Amino acid sequence: MGMWRRLLRNGFGSGVIVLVLGLLAYGLPALDRSLDSTQAVPDGVPYDVGGGVTVIPPPGALLDVTRTRPADDRGTVVFLVGPIRYVVVVTPFDGGLPDAADKLRRKIASNRGYQVVGREASIATADGRLLGLAGGYSAPGLGGRYAVFTAGERSIEVTVSGTDPQLNAARAAIDAATRSITVRSTE
Repeated sequence: MGMWRRLLRNGFGSGVIVLVLGLLAYGLPALDRSLDSTQAVPDGVPYDVGGGVTVIPPPGALLDVTRTRPADDRGTVVFLVGPIRYVVVVTPFDGGLPDAADKLRRKIASNRGYQVVGREASIATADGRLLGLAGGYSAPGLGGRYAVFTAGERSIEVTVSGTDPQLNAARAAIDAATRSITVRSTE
């Protein structure tokens, strides 16, 4: 009788282990998928990207919490404005503006099917403290715009993607967001 009891106890213990593993393998990913990956951000309020950089998101933007990573010396923020992606990336950088622009153009072109198009133009933030370069890119089924600034020992990259009609409709809000970028002084 003791052998059957021991087998029953071992079988029960093994079943519990299988149940726990099943919950970990299937339950946690299902729970993760059920959680909302975006959250609303207040209109007109500067958002801390990281690295001492803030941006006022376009009106009605949602924050993609799965891809946003602020830190003391760098950061990434991804906003969704309807179907448009508005991304700001701050990284340590010790070159000048032409080097930062070249780096961003190479990053864009390294994506399959993406290419930088047209001419770059000068751009400035609303407070006039940051001067940068802006241009456009294309990808299969998408259009895009980019801007790059340097401030101290960091670069600030802005990329925006959507279809051309979407980008044209949101152009004023996107441009205003990009011009709203500010950098906290580190001196």
